[in-house]
Amino acid sequence: MRNADAFKTCSSHDLYHMKIALDEARLALLNGEIPVGAVMTIGGRIIGRGANKRAVDNMPFAHAEMLAISEAGRVLSRWRFDECTLYVTLEPCAMCAGAIMETRIPRVVFGARDPRRGAAGSLYDILRDPRMPHKCEVRGGIMAEESSRLLGEFFARRRNSAARKGRV
Repeated sequence: MRNADAFKTCSSHDLYHMKIALDEARLALLNGEIPVGAVMTIGGRIIGRGANKRAVDNMPFAHAEMLAISEAGRVLSRWRFDECTLYVTLEPCAMCAGAIMETRIPRVVFGARDPRRGAAGSLYDILRDPRMPHKCEVRGGIMAEESSRLLGEFFARRRNSAARKGRV
């Protein structure tokens, strides 16, 4: 299902905003969360940020994307985001892809692919499914190495911690 157009060269705006999303992911890592960060923009201006907070807030829906979308809704006082771009360090899951479709976000840029849960081309392709009424441009693999490195660091820490506790 992978779309070759998703890997076109990215713009300097994409790199700039992905770096900020990576900063959000680092924040999640510092808080013991899976390091995923997201940034929502309109006209190049940041209107929402999010870092995974599921464990910290005991909220199953507190994915980085959901938090960035929610903040953007408060900033713009609306739920439709026809002119926005969402940057996220990890390919959105099915829940987040559904929220992206429901809020009419026309463009998503993500870093690392998620072969186990990804819904933007890896496991599913909800964002580009021709049966959906809303169309979304997807660009994947932007700063993927940096995103993957943070995820790898998190899961290595988790494995080491489990090994020390005898849970391997």
